[in-house]
Amino acid sequence: MPTASPHLPASQPGILDRLCEKLGIPRSLLWGFVGLLVFMIGDGVELGYLAPYLAQKNMVEADIAVLFTVYGVTVAIGSWCAGALSNIWGPKKVMLIGAGIWVVFQVVFLTFGVGQMSYPMMLAGYALRGFGYPLFAYGFLVRIVAATPAKKLGLAMGWFWVAYAAGLPTLGALVASFSVPLIGALATFWLSLILVIAGAALALLCVKDAAGTRRLAPVGEKPLTSLMGSVSIMWEEPKTSLSGVVRTINTASMFGFFIVLPGFFMDVIGFTLEQWLRLVTVIFVANIAGNIISSRLATRFGLRNTVIWMGAVGSAITTPLFFYMPQLFIGNFYIAALFGAMYGMTLGGFVPLSALMPLLVPKNRAAALSVLSLGAGASTWVGPAIVAIFSASLGVAGIIWIFAGLYALSAFLMIPLRDPEELRDDKTTRRAAAPVASAAAAPATAH
Repeated sequence: MPTASPHLPASQPGILDRLCEKLGIPRSLLWGFVGLLVFMIGDGVELGYLAPYLAQKNMVEADIAVLFTVYGVTVAIGSWCAGALSNIWGPKKVMLIGAGIWVVFQVVFLTFGVGQMSYPMMLAGYALRGFGYPLFAYGFLVRIVAATPAKKLGLAMGWFWVAYAAGLPTLGALVASFSVPLIGALATFWLSLILVIAGAALALLCVKDAAGTRRLAPVGEKPLTSLMGSVSIMWEEPKTSLSGVVRTINTASMFGFFIVLPGFFMDVIGFTLEQWLRLVTVIFVANIAGNIISSRLATRFGLRNTVIWMGAVGSAITTPLFFYMPQLFIGNFYIAALFGAMYGMTLGGFVPLSALMPLLVPKNRAAALSVLSLGAGASTWVGPAIVAIFSASLGVAGIIWIFAGLYALSAFLMIPLRDPEELRDDKTTRRAAAPVASAAAAPATAH
């Protein structure tokens, strides 16, 4: 007599599935977030010490600023292209191209530029390498948007910026602070190459979601058309232009500070290079916390309001504090770390802008993200350009007040960028339901 088939219980979600659900990370993209983190650690290793390393090799500050500015221009172009090309070719292919560019031109930069102290080869190698990380990172950003429901997009975007900032420059600077004394500055540059390859392999080989492999644009749309669409949207939807400018302001100070502040903290405050690198780590650990906090605040107080008050107004206040307070306590690392952490945390207040941008233009999210990515990329040359233009005439203090003023300006630019109606309605519903839910949950009282 045939035996009855045993009842097979439904498979239970695993630990990683439950963790991803709790944190708001799309489970299918988990290893992409890990790969992005490792990739950005590799990209961020050099950022905190490249300028002082070149200065020790007798390169003048103006030439260093030009090197960073040219690099920032190509980063901006790559950032702009990432969304449009992901639209046509699919995010995974764009990420692969970005990783390949980074690896090839890092070898050129180190072998023929830094290794031989050839300034023209440094400019060429570093500039061309600048196309690499934005194609990889912002290609993954498009992949997140394609795979994540709108209601969960804010948290997913928050985790993107957590992984991004945890690597560039938080853990990257921490790695450099240990590896430079241990294996030397030049070998540490090569270590960054190994980390980038490892991160790219994780993100490209371990993520299997279909959204990352297919094109997002309509069939028949050509790359040039998609690229032009990511430009024309800036005047067809002017709010995207405002968002792009705000995103540029967001991290412009960070990239400017990597040129002008190492010398300030080492020569004026009395820190060693290792202390400076660890200060950078503290700043961007706080930035990671700010990314998470701002994502949570945005669900309660709105995307725009969080950017205005925590991001723009907060950064306008903390930027000068980070410069002036350590001068009152010369040599005190903890004071510098405290006000550096405040600065880093308020930078994280701009994170909800990444969720707001694609929601402002729901029919063309990739183009909207291209503008956002363009702003992020532009910050990598705007910050160094401000230093190159004004440092001789205004000094470090003048640079600080320029950035503080830009943050104040960004608060005004955010005013027209209202949250979409459905998000406002959803928030109102939650607030209205809260007293009812509280009453329902309260224990009955005897009369």
